[in-house]
Amino acid sequence: MAELGHTGFLNLDKPLQWTSHDVVARVRRRLQKLTGRKKVGHAGTLDPLASGVLVLCLGQATRLSSYVMHTRKQYQAQISLGQTTTSYDAEGDVTALADAGAITLADIERVLPQFIGSIQQIPPMHSAVKIGGQKLYQLARQGKSVERPARPVDVYSIDILAWNSPIIELDVVCSSGTYIRSLAHDIGQALGVGAHLSALRRIASGDFHISGSISLDKVTEDDDWLRHIIPPYDALRHHPRLILAASEIQRIQQGQFIQRRTDCDAAEVFAFTHDKRLAAILRPRGQLWKPHKVFLSQT
Repeated sequence: MAELGHTGFLNLDKPLQWTSHDVVARVRRRLQKLTGRKKVGHAGTLDPLASGVLVLCLGQATRLSSYVMHTRKQYQAQISLGQTTTSYDAEGDVTALADAGAITLADIERVLPQFIGSIQQIPPMHSAVKIGGQKLYQLARQGKSVERPARPVDVYSIDILAWNSPIIELDVVCSSGTYIRSLAHDIGQALGVGAHLSALRRIASGDFHISGSISLDKVTEDDDWLRHIIPPYDALRHHPRLILAASEIQRIQQGQFIQRRTDCDAAEVFAFTHDKRLAAILRPRGQLWKPHKVFLSQT
């Protein structure tokens, strides 16, 4: 079997002012220099003005990004009241100013519950959401504003970390696809003074937490960073898993079905070798498992 090389996930603490694409490019160069391999992607972007957990997918783990992308997120957000911007964050042009001096902590506590639960959220114009085949930020750069349909998102909790008028600091736990910029804007509208997101840090993305992240400087300066790659067996531990026999793996490599285990009725299962290398993703077909994605090839 061919080796998977450095396949896995990297929990990286993205610095401010870096785009997610720039981080991927930097890590790709480092990976290629050390291993000769260069396949790197990410599982969910962070804006340049945001820092924190950015999950990178290395090697064949780029084929697994969707399994770690659509997970619960946790953010620490700083919201500035009294100033509304075009982008809903500090990068945009100011569109409205208001005196937020009369806003109290009780006022904030009163409006926050309306943003908890399953809510409808309008994405900001400065976002990658597509309308009519064009990304919204491309239209925004042309000075255009279009109607954006609201999208359902889940906000599981919002806790106030600090209140120092006109700045609110919040801890937000939410579903993938939630725009914290839109949340900041909408909170400002509910308070009647407007607001924008002035700082954002992602604390967690699924099981990847900031406490276990490494810095981009470490990747850039320390060849030992490769030991921080999290193998698929560990990263996907909450998904159904099977350990396959060598004969089963050989059949999968040839595109053949294998007998389905009676103790696993999942709609999708991750199959591993005895030494915990990812072999395939399997889907049921009657009493058999059908290879959906195969990660090990024959030599």
